[in-house]
Amino acid sequence: MASRTLDTEVLVVGAGPVGLMLAGELRLGGAGTVVLERRGAPTTESRASTLHARTMELLDSRGLLDALGTPPDEPRGHFGGVPLDLTLPSPWPGQWKVPQTRTEGLLQEWALGLGADLRRRHELRAVRVAGNHVEAVAAGPGGRALRIRARYVVGCDGEDSTLRRLTGAEFPGRDADRELLRADVAGIDVPNRRFQRLDRGLAIAARRGDGVTRVMVHEFGAVAEPRSAEPEFTEVAQVWKRVTGEDISGGTPLWVNSFGDANRQLVAYRHGPVLFAGDAAHRQMPAGGQALNLGLQDAVNLGWKLAAEVRGRAPRGLLDTYHAERHSVGRRVLANIRAQALLLLGGPEVEPLRALLGELIAERPEVRRHLAGMISGLDIRYGADTDPADPLLGTRLPYTELAAPDGPLRTAELLRTSGRGLLLDLAGDAGLRTAARPWADRIVTVTARAEPDTPLAAARAVLVRPDGYIAWTGAEGGPREPEIALNNWFGPVGGATAISDRN
Repeated sequence: MASRTLDTEVLVVGAGPVGLMLAGELRLGGAGTVVLERRGAPTTESRASTLHARTMELLDSRGLLDALGTPPDEPRGHFGGVPLDLTLPSPWPGQWKVPQTRTEGLLQEWALGLGADLRRRHELRAVRVAGNHVEAVAAGPGGRALRIRARYVVGCDGEDSTLRRLTGAEFPGRDADRELLRADVAGIDVPNRRFQRLDRGLAIAARRGDGVTRVMVHEFGAVAEPRSAEPEFTEVAQVWKRVTGEDISGGTPLWVNSFGDANRQLVAYRHGPVLFAGDAAHRQMPAGGQALNLGLQDAVNLGWKLAAEVRGRAPRGLLDTYHAERHSVGRRVLANIRAQALLLLGGPEVEPLRALLGELIAERPEVRRHLAGMISGLDIRYGADTDPADPLLGTRLPYTELAAPDGPLRTAELLRTSGRGLLLDLAGDAGLRTAARPWADRIVTVTARAEPDTPLAAARAVLVRPDGYIAWTGAEGGPREPEIALNNWFGPVGGATAISDRN
């Protein structure tokens, strides 16, 4: 069959939650976006079912939470199976139980509604960088080839990323030594277990409202072997019986899989016009839902920057901050997951360490807050050189109710800026608003007042990136400081000082 040719600004490979989140973010920023997905329909397997506080805040800032209704919230999480209260200052503390099918469906509807072009039953077969663009070939329905010419391509195609393989991106780390077997099973009646460590292994069981029970099991001392396919349910049932003594072989498996403690991360998240996000960029055991949340936050960090780049609005070096910021975050998450894997899957030899950690969490509030901030993503602060005397710079815009002439404003609602940044004038500074006027197509300016004893009470102004992180606070600097900050993050405009000319 003859091939077809398609031109776009950004090609996204993979229509899982990360790829769809990225597609929506790109469309918010005005970038033409095509998404390739080899599956013919969205997944029916809700493997990742936990959304953490920072991800919920991001969905709130995009106006997407109403569609989720009121998902179950569990304040208690864990660190390597050791109970951990995840409550921290946020409108969405704890962990929210949203099936992956629901998350993926919500993000697909959002991205398509914004104009993303989703091509299902298209599998990436070849890619090459040709000058200032990328040329890709995908096999479509009936084997018909689709040729795509794009300025950038982003791999969001999972831990076995085809784009990563085709480009030979360096992906160092370690393969799995141990694994958990997992299945959703109908027609069984076993006690609920929350990280129960028995003599022979670890058993987890959670019965849903529809009667389906998710089981996970690891036999102490068992070594993970490379798999060419998912395990059979008979293997899960046999290991479950050896560990718990219970027979679940008469149940009906809805799906079965395994995941190990492999730990790998790309050396670089960007290779010229080729970028990676989510599990394509980092492979880790999905402890406590961190893998999905890490990937969604990759997408939100990258989306606005890549859109600004292809639309000609980005200052020099903006796109490189994606790797600088998210590789560091990913490295830290992978390190904490390695520690959790040891605590979770290690045998009796790790019990003294588990007991000590439990004691520290219970008796040292700062330890609990540190671990909860790391797992939830609420403690992220971008910029290694941020001023320690300015506690807001580089952090997420805190949830606050602000006073305004027309009534109270929620900061989350102020971030619904259709892909633009936010300049929040908290001091009624007419000069600041005048300075920002040339960037009116890239930022929304709002005047409001922070009440005493709220997180923004001491701030005169904050400049917030489209991903919700504070880029400038106006805490100090001369009269040209606002223009410099706007130039640095949103690019030069007519009459503004270009970054290369800044003194």
